[in-house]
Amino acid sequence: MNGAEVKGVESPAEPLEWRFSQVFGERSAGEEVQEVDIISAIEFDKTGDHLATGDRGGRVVLFERTDKRDHGGYRRDLEMMDNPVRTHPEFRYKTEFQSHEPEFDYLKSLEIEEKINKIRWCQTANNALFLLSTNDKTIKFWKIQEKKVKKICDMNIDPSKATGNCNPACSIVKPHVTNGGCADRSYGCLSKDFALPAGSFAALHFPTFILSCLSKEGKKGYLRHHVVGIFQHAFIALIAKDVLISDTKSSECISKMLIKEYLFKVSARIDSYGTEKVQQMVHSNETSLSARCRRIYAHAHDYHINSISNNSDGETFISADDLRINLWNLEISNQSFNIVDVKPTNMEDLTEVITSAEFHPTHCNMLAYSSSKGSIRLIDLRQSALCDSHAKLFEGMEAPNSKSFFTEIIASISDIKFGKDGRYILSRDYMNLKALWDINMDSGPVATFPVHEYLRPKLCDLYENDSIFDKFECCLSGDGTRVATGSYSNLFRVFGCTAGSTEATTLEASKNPMS
Repeated sequence: MNGAEVKGVESPAEPLEWRFSQVFGERSAGEEVQEVDIISAIEFDKTGDHLATGDRGGRVVLFERTDKRDHGGYRRDLEMMDNPVRTHPEFRYKTEFQSHEPEFDYLKSLEIEEKINKIRWCQTANNALFLLSTNDKTIKFWKIQEKKVKKICDMNIDPSKATGNCNPACSIVKPHVTNGGCADRSYGCLSKDFALPAGSFAALHFPTFILSCLSKEGKKGYLRHHVVGIFQHAFIALIAKDVLISDTKSSECISKMLIKEYLFKVSARIDSYGTEKVQQMVHSNETSLSARCRRIYAHAHDYHINSISNNSDGETFISADDLRINLWNLEISNQSFNIVDVKPTNMEDLTEVITSAEFHPTHCNMLAYSSSKGSIRLIDLRQSALCDSHAKLFEGMEAPNSKSFFTEIIASISDIKFGKDGRYILSRDYMNLKALWDINMDSGPVATFPVHEYLRPKLCDLYENDSIFDKFECCLSGDGTRVATGSYSNLFRVFGCTAGSTEATTLEASKNPMS
């Protein structure tokens, strides 16, 4: 080739460099990380084109994928073609908003921090993004939409005809004189026999708004007379209440009040008769993203919310705490339906708590939840309104001779996830990543991947410093061929879960994001 440039051949993308970072933004070496800036929740939408993150300060930051634009189509579609994409996914900042504020529960004397625990994307509609975010007690439903910024650039009136102190945006204006008098009496201003009482501010100016079409006969001629009458009566009512005083500042305030009420009534009358109004020439070349909270779902959980999950029907979602799972309708924020309640009559009889819950990705009547005893229950909403009984129970069986004081503690499941097709459930306890549970076979997990087996001899030390109660999350790849979970020392493990796969990768992130 002699070093000549070869056209049409793209060089492969450089390998990814993994770096550990708990916050976003550029930071200098040694700069202290603020507690409120630490990321506490992260979630991709189903398309992979948007990423949402929440932090301990109650903020939600959104990112959007940009590399698809460089190739003229969606990356996921191009990956299925013969021409593979040679670049890694790239995301850019989209917008951010304050989702939660610190609160205080006065009944329980409990401070509720603003930290975002979970974020879940909802179905999109009308080019708007929707998501649910929650802290320990309150869930919020957000709508993020791109809106055009409208600016007035011109009006369809002749500015030379506008005089006095009226705004030309309102209408064509005729010169006014003291106390609402009008130089041209044909426009039907205040009557000659109308006078202010003694002691009032005689120099108070009335706004006189005159539309050329109001001088015509018939209904619009009647409208002209009626409009002037509206303003006269409003002013007389204020005089009767003795609110007009001989003070310039107060008179200006009263004038503004009169003008606002007058404009509202006049515009309503004119619109009802179809009178031609002055048009504002508006252009909107700029856009801005606005986040609006559409619903707030509060006061439904006595304990900290550990899970929220959207239903495939696009209308409902569940929220779970340690003892209850509630079913919500997205459009109804003041009422929820309790579908699972494991709270015993006597709290001393409590043996297990709910640790995670998730809806089935395709069947709107099915959901699963895990417990601190290491079991996963699959329930069917068609069987009963209150799901006291489960459709299927998945739990791993320990060998009798391997039980110890720590057996139940390390068996507690901290997270569960459904596969994309809904057939498999991925779960994570302290020691292992159990991939996968087949919902058609409840005898045991299809595969189990050890993650913390090297810590088994140190369980006593981990119990003393409470590390044994740490919780780890898990996830599946989009194609369902790999599973991943976190570990200690900035490590995370990736395993292949297809039949016959022996893939097991350990990735380490750098502690210093600037290195």
